[in-house]
Amino acid sequence: MSDSELQEFPNDFPIKVMGRHDGDLRALSQAIIERHAGPQLEASIRTRTSADGNFLALTYMVRATSREQLDTIYRELTACKSVLMAL
Repeated sequence: MSDSELQEFPNDFPIKVMGRHDGDLRALSQAIIERHAGPQLEASIRTRTSADGNFLALTYMVRATSREQLDTIYRELTACKSVLMAL
């Protein structure tokens, strides 16, 4: 049984995005996610800054409708130059 067969859709799915703490990371990552998962409520986005203030971690709780949707989001996030890692 594959992972996509184990995961049921639709479901709420956390996507974590990490990068340098600059003005572009949130805007760019949120635009990518909203392009594929619709508008994100402020309450569905968690923001954490590293202890030294150099890095930012954003967690978006998205309504995932398919494995293909998630794969597309991750492909675009990892291609974005402001994103260091997407989990």
